[in-house]
Amino acid sequence: MLLSIERAGNFMNPADKLPRTVGFWGTALFPVNGMIGSGIFAMPAILVAAVGNFAPWMMLLGALIILPLAWVFAALAMRFDGHGGPVLYANAAFGKFAGFQSGWMRYASAVVAVAANAHVAIAYLAVLFPALEDPFLRSVATIAFIAFVTVINLVGMRASVRVLGTMTIIKLAPLVVLTIVGLLTHDPAVGLTLPQFTDFESVVLLTFYAYMAFENANFPAGELRNPRRTIPLALMTTLAAVALFYMLVIWAYLAIAPDAGGGESALAAAAGEIAGQAGVVVISLAAAFSVAANTLNGGIVVPRMTYGMAEQGTLPAVFAHVSPRFQTPDVSILFYGGIAILFSFWGGFAALAVASTLSRLVTYLLSALALPVLERRDGDQTPWWHLVIALLAAVATLWVASHASAKAFQMLGLIFAVGTILFFFAAHPRRYPFSSEA
Repeated sequence: MLLSIERAGNFMNPADKLPRTVGFWGTALFPVNGMIGSGIFAMPAILVAAVGNFAPWMMLLGALIILPLAWVFAALAMRFDGHGGPVLYANAAFGKFAGFQSGWMRYASAVVAVAANAHVAIAYLAVLFPALEDPFLRSVATIAFIAFVTVINLVGMRASVRVLGTMTIIKLAPLVVLTIVGLLTHDPAVGLTLPQFTDFESVVLLTFYAYMAFENANFPAGELRNPRRTIPLALMTTLAAVALFYMLVIWAYLAIAPDAGGGESALAAAAGEIAGQAGVVVISLAAAFSVAANTLNGGIVVPRMTYGMAEQGTLPAVFAHVSPRFQTPDVSILFYGGIAILFSFWGGFAALAVASTLSRLVTYLLSALALPVLERRDGDQTPWWHLVIALLAAVATLWVASHASAKAFQMLGLIFAVGTILFFFAAHPRRYPFSSEA
């Protein structure tokens, strides 16, 4: 069942460089904060406007569509216990070039996301602190925000998980209160009016996007206790819990203020209906913390991916350097934070956002295809339905990708071309004088 160390090509190091300090609850924070970011504050109004009282059921349908992918990642997690997640899986199944491209595309997506999230978080805070509307102060606040996340990640995995847990409570507690109060004091207006097919299709895509980043728990597997059990359990339970939470929040929105509008601040408008301006302030703070937790979450898991790539030999060994004091992949963390700060200054990074989702779908597709390849290669006696679920995951990914714009595919091609050039240098570090292994 488990891929041997020899066949994995030294993908798994039996002598762990980074300590395994994270249990189930810490592991569960990674997918939860990947799936619940800023979107939950705008999603109710968008879905209700599109499909009316069928909106909560759309979130359930989105979860069912992404479920085969989640199962694939759970099955792959039972085969590996090292860092890298989908990079490790593609590397083992299809070779270093596929593994590198999977990692590079996921990294490009993450850098774009952290730069965008930093701006979004500061924008939420600017509602409460108008001084942040000043361009200079906003730039300073953006740098400070990313630097803060980087420092937390640098000082240790335990510290990062504790802060992430605290931020998760702060961002979810107001939503839980809003949901309970809304459902207990207002008519939930539960119904089942089927939407038009054209609306249905576009909204399904939106709900699929809401669950992306469920795989965040797979990246830091080398620092999780018993990851072959912990990750599958965390993936399945958090997907179910997040789907239910989304449904309840939308039902509460339908009960409180289905016509309040509000766009990105839809839940703030609903809170205003219950608690006035105080409710708006509390939900706005929850939104800022939600974006911050989502950003911190990416700052924890993505550097573990580059650490794993260095272990696998697809990045220079310097990215696998471990801080003797903090026992963290310090070079990978600092590099990620530095690149994110640079991107936050470049207004053109928004152009890459159109391809960021598509690039993540590439990692999903490679992982879906990797599972049957690895099972067949290792001669595993697995049930026939493993192949069916893997194929369903691949089909779902291709279906979502088919709806991307031509511009998104053009940007994806550019990202792939840059990744190919980077692989040529990264895979042969001794040939170049600027390499860490020269």
